[in-house]
Amino acid sequence: MKIKVKFFASCREIVGKGLVELDVPAGETVSGLMNTVRQDFPSLSLTNIMVAVNQEFTGPGYALHEGDEVALIPPVSGG
Repeated sequence: MKIKVKFFASCREIVGKGLVELDVPAGETVSGLMNTVRQDFPSLSLTNIMVAVNQEFTGPGYALHEGDEVALIPPVSGG
């Protein structure tokens, strides 16, 4: 199934683009998708990354569906 993955801030800079479409097995979880992202983009650190699916924050066990949009949001810094 096709999943859209959006990268923000430093993640976007490392990957070199803001959006990729990945083909993952049916029933894949957020955790499994994160493993795929690690393999496809080994220089990208996913430590402390927040994950939102269809604009709602979710956990690693969430089951993805065809056409879902997953946002990977790094920690925000500043003051």
